[in-house]
Order: sequence, then structure tokens, then C-alpha cells
Amino acid sequence: MSISFNKFVPRPGRVNKQGCLPDPSELVCVEVPKVFDQCLIKKCLSYREGPDTNTTDCELRSNPLENPKIFLGCRDFKISLKSVEKIPIPRKKDFKKLVICYVISFHADYIDCNAVNRSEFFEINREDVIWNFYCPDSIFKMSSSRIHSKGLEDCDTSMIKLEMVADALQGEITKCDNNKFLDITLGYYIVVKCQIIVQLLIPAYDYCPIPKEPCHPEPEENICNRFNKSPIPKFYPNQNLEPLFPESNEDEMNEDDYEENEPIE
Repeated sequence: MSISFNKFVPRPGRVNKQGCLPDPSELVCVEVPKVFDQCLIKKCLSYREGPDTNTTDCELRSNPLENPKIFLGCRDFKISLKSVEKIPIPRKKDFKKLVICYVISFHADYIDCNAVNRSEFFEINREDVIWNFYCPDSIFKMSSSRIHSKGLEDCDTSMIKLEMVADALQGEITKCDNNKFLDITLGYYIVVKCQIIVQLLIPAYDYCPIPKEPCHPEPEENICNRFNKSPIPKFYPNQNLEPLFPESNEDEMNEDDYEENEPIE
């Protein structure tokens, strides 16, 4: 049974117990992009000359560098979707083969022999194929008018979206033809999503309340008081020991009891 509104302060948070929320005040219709299908691309790429493969890329080598010494790491990873080709799959309605072309860019930092921090920009172009992807076309066509616009504007109701998490697994300074280069080993995860703008019906309480003010800063605690309140640390590591006796099996014990108590004919 839900509680009353008098005991409820609406705010974002986890809903982890049934019956602790009041009944919603209304049902509202919201327009949001809904994910219809998604697929994960996981790759580990290293430098190699020639055409790109599933494990190599010729653009993972920097331009010639002046006296590089130590590789520091990579930062500012970005992904940009350049093109999408949707090829219908025969006898599978709304399923398509996707050919996506995208660009991953990042900066690689290193220190030269003069102890100066330097940076090199990388940009790699990739193409991947997703062979079986549920990507239906939106039935309706949509247009909208905006303030300060000259008229109606066509809106794309379906889209392909890429989300990436990437990291430089290794940076190696190599020498070739009296020039020094920085070769990067790149590992990344890309989630490919098919999204369509839809109208969803959801329960709602009302508009979010205005937060209380002012927001006071937390008082600084004396470091000695914090130390005295902290738990005593472990002086020794955990022991990883095998049990002295094997664990008892309740099912086997029950069967043994049954055999012992079985009447003799």
C-alpha cells in the first residue's frame, strides 16, 4: 500500500522497495528516443603498414617526432560517425546489414629528451559491418516548427548512435629510416544503437520541486578527529587457505538417512 503525499518528497533516486511511493498524480506522454537494438564492437588495434585489418591500423603511427623519450598516455578520445549504409536483409523484415564509417581521434602525450611535454594528434578512420541488426524504419514522418525559424523543419525520427569507451593500451617509440615515431596500441568498445523517437506513456507525480536553499558547505572536520573515528586498519593480509574438511552435502546426508531408516522387509 502506497504512502500519502504528506510523507513524500518527490526527488530523483533509486526505487528499491515496493509500497514506499504514493500513487502517481497523472499519466503523461513524453517524446524520447527509444533504443530498438544495440550491438557491441570490441577491438584491439596496433600499428602495421598496409590496408587496415580487424587487428591493425596504419594510422596508429605518429608523424616523425623530434627526440621523443617517454610515452605518457592518451587523452581526449572522441568518435564521429561519418556515414551509415543500411542494406535490407531478404526474408527478415526490418533487419538490416549496417556498414558504418567512423573516425576515432585522440591526443598522445610524451616527453622529449629536453624534458618538455609534447602532444601528438591521432585520427584513425575505420569501417565496420554489422550483419544482422534490427533497425526498423519509422512509420510516420515528422516535421516541427521552432521559434525564430523560417518555417517547418524536417526531423529525423530514426538514427544510428555510437557510444565509445577507449584507452591506449601501449605506446612504443620506434625508429625507422633515421626517424622516430610513436606507435599506439588502441583498445576500444563501441555500442551501436538504433534509436527511434517515440511517444511513451509514463506515470508522473508533478514537476520536480525547487531545491532548498542555500546550499551550505560542509564544515571542515579536524583531521585528528577524523583519524580517531576511522576504523583500525588490518595489520595482516587475508589468508587464502583451503578448508580443512570438505563441505557436507545436504542431499547426500538426506539420502543416507533415508537408507538407514528404510524398513527391512
